Amino acid sequence: CTSSPDLKAFERRLTEYIACLQPATGRWRMILIVVSVCTATGAWNWLIDPETQKVSFFTSLWNHPFFTISCITLIGLFFAGIHKRVVAPSIIAARCRTVLAEYNMSCDDTGKLILKPRPHVQ
Repeated sequence: CTSSPDLKAFERRLTEYIACLQPATGRWRMILIVVSVCTATGAWNWLIDPETQKVSFFTSLWNHPFFTISCITLIGLFFAGIHKRVVAPSIIAARCRTVLAEYNMSCDDTGKLILKPRPHVQ
């Protein structure tokens, strides 16, 4: 970053904000992984059960509460916006890159500013 105190302050605040999002993002990723694995395991058990083909759809779901609950939980998490929460820092960085491009700058995924050379006008 150059010697401009405004740019340094902006970079400091951006890196601080992105770093602050990382712990929550990690927790949301772990929750999503655990629920996804539970859903996949429950789906496998549901599909290999010979009774599933013999009974109605809702009865087969009733017979496999682990799959049903984990699937409902996964759907609920997506409706709650977990897909946005697991990528929040990269969304912030991408939006900053869009705005900073107007000023011939960019930033990395941690929020550090990248100053691009000025284009030569002839």
